[in-house]
Amino acid sequence: NQVHYSLINRGIESNGILNAAKELGITIIAWSPLESGLLTGKFHYDPYALRKTPIGRRLLLRRQLKKSRPLIVTLQEVATAHNVTPAQVALNWLINFHGDTVVAIPGASKVHHARQNAGAMDFNLSEREMERIDELSHQFR
Repeated sequence: NQVHYSLINRGIESNGILNAAKELGITIIAWSPLESGLLTGKFHYDPYALRKTPIGRRLLLRRQLKKSRPLIVTLQEVATAHNVTPAQVALNWLINFHGDTVVAIPGASKVHHARQNAGAMDFNLSEREMERIDELSHQFR
């Protein structure tokens, strides 16, 4: 049951998919959990990264940048507190917020991406951090 799910694509929480999975004991496999790099913060903090993306993707990203900025700032703050990356915080939230219901399949085009993704399991977010991230991404349901 592979579905598009991330902190800025939370539609499965409002369309019944997540509730059905929980009721039936089915695991959700979240694809694009980092939104092709948007949740890493790289497009927010590096204008060059945005300029070198294909034009169609760039237009979509520009619309998402402003709306997602408060969430990205918080991911960075939480990441700094745990000595990890914003991407690791986003993945950690995704695989822990709903208990055992969601697993993630983040892309890794480079070895360091795979290592970074695996590091998302090496720390625990506090309940307050989980709630704060949830509140900021609530608008994406």
